[in-house]
Amino acid sequence: TGGPYYKVRLGRKDGRVSDASRVESNLPLPTMTVTQLASVFAAKGFSIGEMVALIGAHTIGFSHCKEFAKRLYSFSRASPVDPSMNTVLSQALQKACANYTKDPTMSVFNDVMTPGKFDNMYYQNLEKGLGLLASDQVLYTDPRTKVFVELFARNQTAFFNAFVDAMDKLSIVGVKVGRKGEVRKRCDMVNT
Repeated sequence: TGGPYYKVRLGRKDGRVSDASRVESNLPLPTMTVTQLASVFAAKGFSIGEMVALIGAHTIGFSHCKEFAKRLYSFSRASPVDPSMNTVLSQALQKACANYTKDPTMSVFNDVMTPGKFDNMYYQNLEKGLGLLASDQVLYTDPRTKVFVELFARNQTAFFNAFVDAMDKLSIVGVKVGRKGEVRKRCDMVNT
C-alpha cells in the first residue's frame, strides 16, 4: 500500500525471444558493490541518484534467505556476521533462516519495519544497519550513494518524485520499434 501514483506508458513492444541466460547480466545482484551496481544501471542510462531511487523499490517485497546468508553465517574470517548489519536484525535473521539450505523457499521481508507499505522507511533502515541485502546496505556506506540515501530517508516526497521519474525512464529502456517486437496479447508468451 501507499507509494506514489504515476501513469504507466502503454503499448510497449516486447521482444520475440526470451532467453534466461541473458537475464543475469542485465539485473543487479544482491551481493554487488556500489561500483558494480552503478555499472549495471549506467549501461541502461541511469545516474547514481536514479539507481538509488529505483533500488528503493525494496521497501516492499521479500528476499530468499540464500541471497543474504553469507552476511549472517560466513561474512569473513574475522567476523562470521557482517559488522555493518544491526546485531538485533542479524540474530533474528539467523533464527528465521536457520534451515534455508534445506528449504530454499525460506524468505523474509526486505523492509523489516513497514514491509507492506511503499514508503521511505527502507532508507531509514539503511541508516540503522537494517539493510537486508549486501547491495542495499552498501548504498549507505558508499559516499556516492549515501547522499541520496540520506535525502530519501528524511524526505519521502523527494524519494517518490525521484522514483516516479526513474520508473518512467525505465519503462522506455530498450523499447522495440517497428518489426523488432510485438505488443503481446499475454505478457508471459510470444504471440502466435
